[in-house]
Amino acid sequence: MSGWFMVTLVGADRPGIVAKVASALFEGGANLGEASMMRLGGNFTIMLMVRFGGSVKQLQSLLDNEAESLGLRLHVDRIEGGLHRHHIPDVRVTVYGADRAGIVAQVTSALAEAGLDITDLQSDVGGSETEPLYVMTIEGRAREGIEALRSALEIVHREGMDVDIEPIETLIG
Repeated sequence: MSGWFMVTLVGADRPGIVAKVASALFEGGANLGEASMMRLGGNFTIMLMVRFGGSVKQLQSLLDNEAESLGLRLHVDRIEGGLHRHHIPDVRVTVYGADRAGIVAQVTSALAEAGLDITDLQSDVGGSETEPLYVMTIEGRAREGIEALRSALEIVHREGMDVDIEPIETLIG
């Protein structure tokens, strides 16, 4: 009987990571579910839901050689599958301004209190080293409506951050 696992790999970005990891899993009899892979500041991170017929230790052994050859740190956890339980986002929040400590904590705390269930958060630091610009894009479900989010983020706007909140049109059915 197979179960679900969360596989995470982190390391310096280089060509071929996805292909080598996916091939090792396929050749070892594992199937992929949902995945998130991205480059962050010269590093690459992978999170994979993997269906596999063995144990955590067996799945880890299946990937140990590839992880080591690619210079990646590997972690495997048993999880509940949870496929087909998607939360469709209905709002996108974009915050940008001069980079400073605490932006993510301040913004996400305000949004949580205003009823936002975050489904995705992406951030980037642009500009230059002397004048860094922080850009954060958040998607989620606004349980209390968009106006509650606007009100909650007014303090962030007053502190000099630009905030854009827009509905996401979903065509389902």
